[in-house]
Amino acid sequence: MKLNVKAFGMACGLVWGLGLFIATWWVIMRTGASGSPTMIGRVYIGYTVSTVGSFIGLAWGLVDGWIGGMIFAWVYNWFVDKGGAQHA
Repeated sequence: MKLNVKAFGMACGLVWGLGLFIATWWVIMRTGASGSPTMIGRVYIGYTVSTVGSFIGLAWGLVDGWIGGMIFAWVYNWFVDKGGAQHA
């Protein structure tokens, strides 16, 4: 069964972006907004543990998850095509 590359990419983008957004707000509620640089902030430019940073992380997560999900689905479909041709 092949994956829909665009739909899988969008699902991964939503999960990653919303996950980062929710995780940021969880940290803000538990310890407060620090605005200090984080490990994720080294990869996602502009991301900090703050209100604005959570939306920046959401945007980065949507894009990053979408691209990663599309690549994963494309590679998965490629392997499915190769495996199906040998067994036919």
